Formats: sequence, structure tokens, C-alpha cells
Amino acid sequence: MTAVIPSSKSELKNNLRLSCQSLLNKKAADLKLLYFGEKSPLTDCFVIATGTSDPHLKALRNELEKTLKENAIETLSRERFKPGGWLILDAIDFVVHLFSSEQRENYALEHLWKDAEEISLEELGIEEDS
Repeated sequence: MTAVIPSSKSELKNNLRLSCQSLLNKKAADLKLLYFGEKSPLTDCFVIATGTSDPHLKALRNELEKTLKENAIETLSRERFKPGGWLILDAIDFVVHLFSSEQRENYALEHLWKDAEEISLEELGIEEDS
């Protein structure tokens, strides 16, 4: 397996691992990571996950914010929870998108950013069935 994240981005890789594990611990579904590298001036990576309901999305976001804070990972956004099926958390080097299944299908970020490379959970040291 070829690594998508360059070795010079070890801090990004560690922060993604912590974030993904946090989301998986709260039963996030269909976790995908898209790596942009030099293709985007905005961020290096998107983390996209699905929640089953607005309360589940809120729990995912709260757990992720807790993990980021505990590990001194800086974030730019901290919006109040508003039901609507899409939450965004900007951690500068990566942006986390938490969707309801309906909104994820509607916005289809994976298709919109089809030029991005997908990072496997295995590359982050996370077993697929964690």
C-alpha cells in the first residue's frame, strides 16, 4: 500500500488518527478521508462521516471537540449546534464534515472533490472495524 500522506506531514497524520478514532468511538459511519495536498490552498484534508440523527451528529461533534482540545489541536470554528444534518469543524490542516445520510448524499463531497486522494484508515494505523 502506498502512503497518501507525505512523511513530512506526520503531525497531520497523528491529528487525523486521533480525530478519526474519536469519531469511530462514537459510532460514526462511512468514514472517508480525502487528501488534497497542493490541490487546495484551503486545507490538506477533509474528514467526512455520517451520523444517524441530529443528536448523534451533536455527540460526534462534542466528542471530536473534546479530543481536539485535549490534544491541543487548534480549531477555527466553534458554531452552536443547529439541527440540519451537516456540521463542520475546521481544524486548519483538516476540515471535518459530519452529515446525516440524506445531506451527505445531497452534497456528495466525495464526488465534488474527486481529484483528491483517499486516505485509508489503515494508513493512520486504525483497523477498519474499530
